[in-house]
Amino acid sequence: MDKKQIESIGDNHISFNTKTPLLKTAFDKSDDEKVKNIEFHFSKIMTELGLDLSDDSLSGTPYRFAKMYVKELFYGLNPKNKPKLSVFENKYGYRKMLVEQNITIDSSCEHHFLPITGYAHIAYIPKNKVIGLSKINRLVDYYAHRPQVQERLSMQILLDLQDILETEDVIVMICAKHLCVSSRGIKDKNSSTTTIEYGGVFEKEDIRNNFFKIIDNANL
Repeated sequence: MDKKQIESIGDNHISFNTKTPLLKTAFDKSDDEKVKNIEFHFSKIMTELGLDLSDDSLSGTPYRFAKMYVKELFYGLNPKNKPKLSVFENKYGYRKMLVEQNITIDSSCEHHFLPITGYAHIAYIPKNKVIGLSKINRLVDYYAHRPQVQERLSMQILLDLQDILETEDVIVMICAKHLCVSSRGIKDKNSSTTTIEYGGVFEKEDIRNNFFKIIDNANL
């Protein structure tokens, strides 16, 4: 791939996979080993930029950077960190829409490793299973904490919820700002991106519109 193609993919936020692309060896090393290796390599990047790592303010930056990447920003890469999604029988027979909105999105663009920040709004119509509300938030947080494109993030959340809830009747809407748009390239500070993924009864326009009305009214 030449540099022109590389720039084009990054500027257009193109994704080629619904699953996060991972090496088969992705988890052969421990987190501590990864931190140590990234610390070494990031110190080289800082040196190439001309920074003096003997300075007290900068000397610990490679370690802080490495620890942040492995254990904080990208903890969602490792399946062992996936939250346990507690579901329960829908014993009380609730069959109407359940909406969890304004869930914080704190992610990173996989093309430039810059922040993606915003909110997710999620709804489902229960059949035989219901899920603890906080588990939806935890699932969003898990998938957000990996290098992402917003379209894939929406799909990963949708597919996982459809699977655990045993229903297609799920909708995921994400509204977010991308620092790769606001701090580089076009440098547009005001634009935001909205993605919507859904299935089941949400294929019907009137059902989707009911969801949108709930979101709009809550944000008045």
